[in-house]
Amino acid sequence: MAAEPRERPGVRGAVSRRRLLIGGAVAAGGVAAGGAVAVTLTDRAATPQAGEPLGTAGEPLATAGEPRTTAGEPRTTAGEPLATIPAGQVVPFHGDHQAGVATPPQAHAAFLAFTLMPSTTREGLARLLKLLTDDARRLTQGRPALADTEPGLAELPGNLTVTFGLGPGAMRAAALPRLRPLPRFTIDRLQERWSGGDLLVQLCCDDPVTLAHAQRMIVKDTRSFAKLAWVQKGFRQATQRPGLTQRNLMGQLDGTVNPQPGTPGFDRAVWIGDGPLRGGTMLVLRRIRMHLDRWDAADSAAKEFTVGRRLDTGAPLTGTHEHDEPDYGRLTELGFPVIADEAHIRRAHVADPGLRMLRRAYNYDDGPDDIGLLFAAYQADVETQFTAVQRRLAEVDLLNEWTTPVGSAVFYLPPGCGEGGWIGERLLT
Repeated sequence: MAAEPRERPGVRGAVSRRRLLIGGAVAAGGVAAGGAVAVTLTDRAATPQAGEPLGTAGEPLATAGEPRTTAGEPRTTAGEPLATIPAGQVVPFHGDHQAGVATPPQAHAAFLAFTLMPSTTREGLARLLKLLTDDARRLTQGRPALADTEPGLAELPGNLTVTFGLGPGAMRAAALPRLRPLPRFTIDRLQERWSGGDLLVQLCCDDPVTLAHAQRMIVKDTRSFAKLAWVQKGFRQATQRPGLTQRNLMGQLDGTVNPQPGTPGFDRAVWIGDGPLRGGTMLVLRRIRMHLDRWDAADSAAKEFTVGRRLDTGAPLTGTHEHDEPDYGRLTELGFPVIADEAHIRRAHVADPGLRMLRRAYNYDDGPDDIGLLFAAYQADVETQFTAVQRRLAEVDLLNEWTTPVGSAVFYLPPGCGEGGWIGERLLT
């Protein structure tokens, strides 16, 4: 006999979760309401609940990597067994630090900034981060979010990472240490539609469909607490020659001098070591428009002179290979520096590895007149790292002739969390 038709997976969950969101946003006694939501989500993460996506046999969809038996094998809504997640597609979510910083960069990224509703308090921000952490915990491991009406789109995580950041407005609303906005640099031509933000969600993934689905789930769960301010999407080279850094749309190798994860220099440069924000990092996100028509008009020699590196290998003009140390003291036969004083790599050079930034750059192409780079820089101290370098670049840098910063934002990325926790827990409780 054919099985009795089931209710669509996620429908009951959508109703109950929406009530939780709305109820948490408007209920009196915010701390008590927040506690109720936290208990509900914790329980659901461990035990199947009404509305959680199920297979046709009624069993909950399995976590990525858990044993699959014939009787309880997770299935699609069409009744077919779900394929095992291919090896190398899952990035661990839990840990001392959030994934998406030291993680090898994926091919696609979306940066989402939100403006908090005026009524969102410290307790409301905590409720929001509990909900979003639950989404991220599931989606990054190949499991659908609660109330996910399209659970099949979450089956292949494609190395998805979801990283959360707090902007100046969120830090004020939660009575946390003040987050200084960046100074205005002389080369900036910033547009409001690409700047600022109270809350950041950084999504990185090797599969654009998985990324788009995760973005939709995240946006749906913020609606009672925040309004989407902007979305910036970028991409990197999915295929490249082994051993070389990816190229940006100017044809340059981008990210050559980066601190290496797992080294003392990386830990000192990226993670905040003490104080109330310890264990987190600071993200500066800059949208840099490239004037490619003018760049195309320059010959290769002029481009290499501007940057201070060879276009083909990425080697400094004084070296042979990409990672050769530049020799800033070498002179030409006429007595001029081989790497010009105004060349980009000389102006951006930081001798101390502990003061360098981790750069995770993504190209963007939003039409012929809006092409450029999403420059994401992670560091322990914005003033001594990003701002110090940017002041030198704004003062003089040959590359300024072909680039213009049009967007700018700064966020604090809290530490990671354990299996029973949520991002921002130590700050907000």
